[in-house]
Amino acid sequence: MKKVVIYSIAITLLMNASCSDNESIDQTSDETIITDTTNNNTLYFPPIDSAIWETLSVQELGWNTNKEQPLYDFLEAKGTKAFIILKNGKIVIEKYFNGSTATDINPWYSVGKTLTAFTAGIAQEENLLDIDEPSANYLGSGWANISKEQEDAITIRSHLTMTTGLDYTITNQNCTDPDCLTYLNAPDNFWYYHNATYTLVTDIISKASNQDYNVYFDTKVKNKIGMDGSWIKLGFSNIYYSTALSMARFGLLNLNKGAWDSTEVLNDTNYFSEMTTTSQALNQSYGYLWWLNGKPSFRAPGFEILFMSELIPEAPDDLIAGLGKNDQKLYIVPSQNLVVVRMGNDTGEALLGPSSFDNDLWERINALIN
Repeated sequence: MKKVVIYSIAITLLMNASCSDNESIDQTSDETIITDTTNNNTLYFPPIDSAIWETLSVQELGWNTNKEQPLYDFLEAKGTKAFIILKNGKIVIEKYFNGSTATDINPWYSVGKTLTAFTAGIAQEENLLDIDEPSANYLGSGWANISKEQEDAITIRSHLTMTTGLDYTITNQNCTDPDCLTYLNAPDNFWYYHNATYTLVTDIISKASNQDYNVYFDTKVKNKIGMDGSWIKLGFSNIYYSTALSMARFGLLNLNKGAWDSTEVLNDTNYFSEMTTTSQALNQSYGYLWWLNGKPSFRAPGFEILFMSELIPEAPDDLIAGLGKNDQKLYIVPSQNLVVVRMGNDTGEALLGPSSFDNDLWERINALIN
């Protein structure tokens, strides 16, 4: 086990965590059936038009059953609503806590950024856009309160990597009105987690595809892998809501590098690789809206400083993740064929992405699986 590096981040949320009661439900959803007794590395994909999802047991995998209940106790105490572990695509753990059930619709918050990054790759593959083009080609002149020369210097890639250089010191970092988008730095020279510049990627995709972003996403991603859910506007933000099993489906899609079984959803392997590896030198732990583990340093939402640590020291080095407000988590570990989903309430630090909960959770996952 790697040496634990303890880091603490503090930032004030713009929105309050939702409430839940203390009731714990030990439930396997109707979408789960046990049909498999083997343990190999072949990926399984549940049908997109059926409630069937094959399972593996903790015992079959040889994991430490004595560490299972302590994990559940920790999750329940931390306000978790849904927790899922897939191994080789099959459900090993599917638990619901604090009054929640398998059919509950929960917000992804910034985990949804990974959906948008993936969808942008499809749009580029279809020659609808080029991420190295100025975003003004799609947003139009005047999308930000900056000069034409400054607009032309900001590319779609700048939006995907959080390096637009727009001023993040404004009161509302979610605001996408032109008056909120002013010049601070030259693009690609400073990394800052600026939500407004991300949100504009959905507008870029909409303009490029000449259709509503929700329709394009549903056609190109959601329907192809059997997800439920929808995008909902909350103020300036565009938040995806779905069941936890749908987040697990998207995790499985990315574990298989953009293919759902034999169906290629995102066929551009170069884009997928760029999306899930370091995208710039300013924050080595960030790809295209994806968080990356195993790097020597990272920058966190709400901070300008560089943290000299791995993102999640207890997690495998090859982990990639979507990390959202109130500790929504989507972890993918290619070396172990694992997908882990956590949805629920804030665990106590009120952060927008990475938090110490990541490390605390992975300590307990490691105790279970190692």
